[in-house]
Amino acid sequence: MSAPRAQLSVAVVGGGWAGCAAAVELARRGAAVTLFEAARTLGGRARAIEVDGRPLDNGQHILLGAYKHTLALLKRVGVDPGTAMLRLPLQMRYPADSGGMDFVAPRLPAPWHMLVALLRAKGLTREDKMALARFSSAARWMGWRLDTDVSVTVLLDRFDQTARLQRLMWHPLCLAALNTAPERASANVFLAVLRDSLGAKRAASDMLLPRLDLGALFPQAAGRYLASKAGTVHTGAKVESLMRVPGGWELAASGHALGGAWRGKFDAVVLATPPANAGTLLAPFAEAADLAVQLNSFEYEPIATCYLQYDPGLRLPLPFCALLDAPGEGRFGQFVFDRGQLDATQAGLLAVVISAAGAAAALDQHALARACAVQLGAAFPGLGLDKPQWSRVITEKRATFACTPGLARPENATPLPGLALAGDYTAGDYPATLESAVRSAQAAASIILRGGASSAGNGSLSHAGTSPPAESVQ
Repeated sequence: MSAPRAQLSVAVVGGGWAGCAAAVELARRGAAVTLFEAARTLGGRARAIEVDGRPLDNGQHILLGAYKHTLALLKRVGVDPGTAMLRLPLQMRYPADSGGMDFVAPRLPAPWHMLVALLRAKGLTREDKMALARFSSAARWMGWRLDTDVSVTVLLDRFDQTARLQRLMWHPLCLAALNTAPERASANVFLAVLRDSLGAKRAASDMLLPRLDLGALFPQAAGRYLASKAGTVHTGAKVESLMRVPGGWELAASGHALGGAWRGKFDAVVLATPPANAGTLLAPFAEAADLAVQLNSFEYEPIATCYLQYDPGLRLPLPFCALLDAPGEGRFGQFVFDRGQLDATQAGLLAVVISAAGAAAALDQHALARACAVQLGAAFPGLGLDKPQWSRVITEKRATFACTPGLARPENATPLPGLALAGDYTAGDYPATLESAVRSAQAAASIILRGGASSAGNGSLSHAGTSPPAESVQ
């Protein structure tokens, strides 16, 4: 009889959602996984933080019912999406009497949910509704894709979308989904998002708002899952270099959790760091020179979230509302979320989201928080929202890549055997979302498992002649 095949050892570099998802998938399929994260907590650009003793997220997220890979992954690590998130029908709703619109898809089978929503929509003229119906019909006919990518603005003008419809619906949807201004955002990526929202089954188009903080929603549960599969998680551990060695890869890392400088050998590696970090690690390899250049060429867009605390008795009419933004007039927010309607421990806390926040990020924190408070005060008169008790702005300067027309995004596979990329920036239909991060991670895991079996059994760990301290996330 042949000897049993040894377990494949895989290092996952980066503990954001893509890295955690890749680690979970690898462990589920039998690999011995070691996850390295340079920060002290898992989650990357979608994580929980503490500010002035308050637990906050580093940004507000909305998921779609169409995010089937993410929802399945949450279940796999023991998180029930039904209780962890508030499910709402697809909607674009502005504060009453603010000059916006009120569009809500009823819980009817597709496509009736969209037809009835359009008929019932308030704040849109007959011309606006006809334009939206024509656009949806044409987008379906062409398979939600253009042969030649253009900007979202060009797409909307090409299909005669009214100025009001662009202002109230397409502009905020584009910013929310792609984090890129319509005049420079990819029409094809935008169409892919619309395909799975406006053009999808009703349940797929639902909006899901996390009730849990982003750390509890997935990264912490992923850490527990890895521990149950005998995986290891090192936080505060920065991987500084990679080296090809017979039978696999050697990683050089450092960090308090590792006891200082550390080296370890693995059969394969998943790079789940931001593109620029991955490019730096790949730069020494001649075969990956072009890939390293591509990884270092991405442009980025910021997202700012302004948290404002009011009296715990405050409650907005809806869990979240769209806002009429006008950066030139000091109105930067595109959406406001009533965190108290998602988590009772955050009663009175509002979160104003500013996507593609270049202009807003140029302001200091106090000035931006003040501008958001004034904007809320005008949108919801009589609630005293212009005078918060406390405020804080959290800005992710490189929240997403700029999702521009025709952008070339790298594949998960690389020219280096036993090394794959995982991240929301890799090739795919979607912009930088949690779903694209999870899909990419699972694709990277499959590449490693398909190509790594022949080299299994070579994994070993070393630190000055001893095994490194294991730090499992609980």
